[in-house]
Amino acid sequence: MKTWNDYKTISYPMEVIEDVEEGGFVVSYPDLPGCITCGETIEIAIANAIDAKKTWIEAALEEGIIIPEPNYLEDFSGQFKLRIPRSLHRSLAEHSKKEGVSMNQYCVYLLSRNDALYSH
Repeated sequence: MKTWNDYKTISYPMEVIEDVEEGGFVVSYPDLPGCITCGETIEIAIANAIDAKKTWIEAALEEGIIIPEPNYLEDFSGQFKLRIPRSLHRSLAEHSKKEGVSMNQYCVYLLSRNDALYSH
């Protein structure tokens, strides 16, 4: 079983988002569910996040909770093959032409827009 000393050397991806309504910044670790903090400046928010990660991992170790390994973007190529009905292919091609963009760009737009709806 890993200890805090094992986990403190593991680099977990951090997500920093500006809080436009309240001010400051919100920082989370997507691979550590519920590990989130904030700060008035980005420097304070990141310092708080480092403390929050330590506290989160220590609490998980004490409770016997499984701590996930980090999920790095390098593990993903950004490409995948997708088979779709011919009618959908035609519709996507027509819409992308109407918008003046490639079908690839149009599909990325649609996927990212839809993904944003379900990311919260």
